[in-house]
Amino acid sequence: MFVDRAKIYIKSGKGGNGCVSFRREPFVPEGGPDGGDGGKGGDVVFQADRNLRTLMDFRYKRKYEAENGQDGMKKKRFGKNGENLVIKVPMGTVVIDEETGLVMKDLTEDGEAFVAAKGGKGGKGNTNFKNSVRQAPNFAEAGGFAKERSIILEMKMIADVGLVGFPNVGKSSLLATATSAQPKIENYHFTTIAPNLGVVQIFDTSFVMADIAGIIEGAHKGLGLGLKFLKHIERTKILIHVVDVSGSEGRDPIDDFEKINNELREYSERVAKKPMLVAANKMDMIDEEDPKYIEFKEYVEGKGYRVFPISAPINLGVHELMAAAAAELQKAALNPEQEEEYEYFDFDVDDKDPDFKEIYASKKGDVYVLTGKQLQKIFDSTNFNDMGSLRYLYKYVEKKGAIEKLLEMGLQEGDTIKIFDYEFEYWDEY
Repeated sequence: MFVDRAKIYIKSGKGGNGCVSFRREPFVPEGGPDGGDGGKGGDVVFQADRNLRTLMDFRYKRKYEAENGQDGMKKKRFGKNGENLVIKVPMGTVVIDEETGLVMKDLTEDGEAFVAAKGGKGGKGNTNFKNSVRQAPNFAEAGGFAKERSIILEMKMIADVGLVGFPNVGKSSLLATATSAQPKIENYHFTTIAPNLGVVQIFDTSFVMADIAGIIEGAHKGLGLGLKFLKHIERTKILIHVVDVSGSEGRDPIDDFEKINNELREYSERVAKKPMLVAANKMDMIDEEDPKYIEFKEYVEGKGYRVFPISAPINLGVHELMAAAAAELQKAALNPEQEEEYEYFDFDVDDKDPDFKEIYASKKGDVYVLTGKQLQKIFDSTNFNDMGSLRYLYKYVEKKGAIEKLLEMGLQEGDTIKIFDYEFEYWDEY
């Protein structure tokens, strides 16, 4: 099964917590802190792999999580870093952040990789909080949060040459004759429901050719499976437009040629401007002196295209067509297309997370509630049996203006403030 779009959930590893520990040695009655730092959480990495051809595996597994960092240990031993999770995808896969709709990375080269979700930092052990005043810190830092994202994977096949044309004009037959590919070939109007790839070996070179599934009129509007098919043309360097010049199904070759070109233009001017060769197929059913063929040839050449008479099943004219395609690819290599323009995801802004330090105040019934990402990290680091640690939590909340916000909302002495799982009574210490 060919799958070219998938939605998955990814989550990096949480950072390991710092350790609270004190030296316990003979003849050292008041040993200092010796808690080690937690390990970093694993990253989620996407990597392009030339051996993959489809996103089918992501239909069966949709949730991917990297390993958490290990907690710090006594005797200043650091926790182990979590293993990175490497997710391999086919070359030509565009990775999109679902929430923003922005492209995170366009993976076009074999082995190309990027970090889609960074693991949380390891928390500091209590050795880091010792100072001249605080000789025995009884608290440590919690590990950093994991990153969670919903990701859209969209695959656009990477081929040098794309075969386009109406269904049943002989694209699959041409691919089978010119390459070692073995596409299903039957006399149906929608035989090909997914692109097929093959490698053309000619002279001392080779190139990849794709049979783009049959395009119908209105494909650029999404009719049939139009948009799904058309996007695979975007990465090709040149196009071969296959036309049934015999009119074997009562069609007009010139009309077919114009309709397909119009679909390409309506979908993308960039696609429509690609170099194009025209394959006048099924010449075994018509003579080159036939007025219908002559009219078609003169019309197409009048538009500036080269016409190649072929009959794919009997290998008539196929070599000449492939030789012309190889020559066009050499020209294209000298004048490469501009890369596709995307609106890219801003990793710098994501890493800074401007909302991280914000504390949000609300009221549920008679209870005042405080939430926030950094607040949660400090809360998770708090030792509720240690007054110094509790005082640090309160001072942080006060310094960030949260108490002032609650007073404006009507907070009075004796009222309840809830911070995550804990509830506190508010009393003005002054």
